Formats: sequence, structure tokens, C-alpha cells
Amino acid sequence: MKPEFNSFVIADPDKCIGCRSCEIACAAKHREDTQGKTIGTMNNKVTPRLFFVKNKGNVMPVQCRHCEDAPCLNACPVNAIVEKDGSIIINESACIGCQTCTIVCPVGAVSLLPRTQGKVVTGGIQVKVRAAAYKCDLCKEEGGEPACVKECPKEALRLVDPREDKKDRSVKAAMELLNINANL
Repeated sequence: MKPEFNSFVIADPDKCIGCRSCEIACAAKHREDTQGKTIGTMNNKVTPRLFFVKNKGNVMPVQCRHCEDAPCLNACPVNAIVEKDGSIIINESACIGCQTCTIVCPVGAVSLLPRTQGKVVTGGIQVKVRAAAYKCDLCKEEGGEPACVKECPKEALRLVDPREDKKDRSVKAAMELLNINANL
């Protein structure tokens, strides 16, 4: 059964200092090579699934909001984008790189990344480069809290569960009303 609302990561621009710890944590979490190489080397480029927008001293990470009626999912001609456990996930190996998802994303959170595939052929290695869409997946494959949220030194990022947030706001509003009525 599909959850009523999808979770997503949100940033508090008043807390974000632009240190990019979230980008590094994301890139490290999603690197394809897990042989212990340092991220950011020639063979293991840093490719976070979020990026920063800077404007007059304000810094804000931009990442997928896992829309309820996700335009990217609805627009994908090969169904490489699916809803899974309350998240919008891209199957990068099924993606044909048509860029439709990048065009329809309302927050600009979907990007294309060149993917190289090499195979040994007579006379050497044949390398094929193709584009594939990628975006925040809430670190669902690994379970637990997203890497960006965990590593933010100022706790500017948090995972939002709309059901819990609504419940918390309702309880807070009720308590405030009780306090107001008690003081009358």
C-alpha cells in the first residue's frame, strides 16, 4: 500500500553555512566504486544527488522533493522512474537519457550524469558513454537516515515525514489553545 505522503529532505537556510558536507556525504554514500578509494579522484568523481544555490549570503541545498504526483515519473517514456516505499526512485540502468525528467521536474532536482561502461574487446577496452538521470533517493537502498542529514554539522537538513509533521503541528496548536484558555 502506498503511503499517504512521501517523505523528503528539507533545509533550513538560516542554519546552512554552505560547507557542502551534505554533498560530500551524498557522493560518498552513492559512489559506485566501494574499493576504498578517496572520493573526488580521477577515477571516482564527486557526484552528489543534491546541489547548492547561493544568493546574497544565503545558501540552500536543492534536492528532490519526492512529489506525490511526480512529474518525472509520469513523463518517463521507459518507466525508469518508479515510486517505491514512499520515494521516487530512478533505475539508472533502465534510463535512456532522454532528459524528459530534467525538463518536467518542478524544483530542478534531476540531473544527467555520464555513465561509462567498459568491456574488453580484441585490441583493448571499448568504452561506451551514455547519460543517465540521477537524483536524491533518500538513501533508501541503505536504510536509515539520509547521509546528507546525518552529516550536516549545523543540523540544517532534516527528513520530513508529512504525517508526523502535521501531527506535531496539530498537537502544538492544541497545547497553545489550552494555555490561552487556561490564562483567561
